[in-house]
Amino acid sequence: MVKISFQAVTAQKPEKEIDEDKIIIPQAHGQLVLPVGHKKSFPTGLCCLTFGLVVFMSGLVLSSIYVYRYYFIPQQIPEDSLFHCRVVYEDSVYAPLRGRQELEENVGIYLDDNYEQISVPVPHFGGSDPADIIHDFHRGLTAYYDIALDKCYITELNTTLVMPPRNLWELLVNVKRGTYLPQTYIIQEEMMVTGRVRNMRQLGPFIHRLCYGKETYRLRRRNQHRRIERRETKRCHSIRHFENTFVVETVICDRF
Repeated sequence: MVKISFQAVTAQKPEKEIDEDKIIIPQAHGQLVLPVGHKKSFPTGLCCLTFGLVVFMSGLVLSSIYVYRYYFIPQQIPEDSLFHCRVVYEDSVYAPLRGRQELEENVGIYLDDNYEQISVPVPHFGGSDPADIIHDFHRGLTAYYDIALDKCYITELNTTLVMPPRNLWELLVNVKRGTYLPQTYIIQEEMMVTGRVRNMRQLGPFIHRLCYGKETYRLRRRNQHRRIERRETKRCHSIRHFENTFVVETVICDRF
């Protein structure tokens, strides 16, 4: 007798079909996988970099314009703020025998920048050095550039002797019809050198431009009750100028 048996293929056939239909994709562990997050953040970083460059370049351009304007080129001044003046005064204390004397100078008044610039040429009768002077009311400083000595001297602005730009401008406008200022008198202030100035930037752009490249010293006012002795006059020099209704003689002495 032949025994015929049948295997249960109903249970195996689905598994076989599943195995045949299954598609296995191998994992490529060695391949480079690009993160999706970096693609989204790249444009943001580029925008930040561009914005930073724009801000940097804008600041560089503005600072260059400021430095070029205030440190390298002289400012233009309106004609109504530029004065050529001569004043007649009597020096009854220091030169009583000379009688009336005359002082001539050019005055530039910068109302917007709040400073005055005075140029004193070589005097006709001697006794005073030619000089360029700046009164910076914003910084509270005065600078004397002695042209004969080629040196600069810095001191605190004396608002008792120096009129503010607006007041001085009004005074000179009122007397501009004539060539001479009313006859006036002279007073003296005494200064002593106290040391060398190394940092010129702290003096502001106007004084820096005047004194750049020159020996610059600080001054201190001396006691007005102490008179200059004869032996000291050899180490002193004077600058006569006016920025008020009277003439001022600034006597500058070296340290003894």
